[in-house]
Amino acid sequence: MDTTDLDLVKRTQLGDRHAFDLLVIKYQRRIAYVISRYIRSPQQVEEITQEAFVNAYRGILTFQGKSQFSTWLHRIGVNAAKNHLSAERVRLSLYEPSYNVETNELIEPVIIDTEDPERLLIAKQLAESISNALKTLPKDLCQAITLREINGMSYSEIAVVMKCPLGTVRSRISRAREIMTDSLRPLLEPHRDRRAR
Repeated sequence: MDTTDLDLVKRTQLGDRHAFDLLVIKYQRRIAYVISRYIRSPQQVEEITQEAFVNAYRGILTFQGKSQFSTWLHRIGVNAAKNHLSAERVRLSLYEPSYNVETNELIEPVIIDTEDPERLLIAKQLAESISNALKTLPKDLCQAITLREINGMSYSEIAVVMKCPLGTVRSRISRAREIMTDSLRPLLEPHRDRRAR
């Protein structure tokens, strides 16, 4: 691992925000490029890049140096882009997100046009519903799904944070997704019916 990166990571873990700023400066363009492979809008690329670094900062204590920092950061950037696409699919209710059952990763991201006022209204309603659905989840399920879908952590990283077996993490995330899907179904069904006509 790059000794400079390792030093900056350790300093960040000890509370040195300036050290993390240096990592942002070093990798910002690279992560933006990674995200641009999934997202077309330059403005959204910029926003998701910032989100990826926020997630990295929040999860920096889970980084143990077993891989290159750049590799760890790259994964967070990809997850942030995929999570954005997944959220757009749910919010606009164009179709159900497609996941690889074994890895729970999003398959073949599709760019969604959000300029339609009706779709934007649907997006707002669904965003509120998603937020409310998260609040109804048991604490352990909410924490697991949030760490996975919002913070972009891997299952093994979540297991460390939550201090539980990997199988428990997978079970909690799967159960959280089931509950969230059930909660959102009444809002999604009218739009599915409209598409079927």
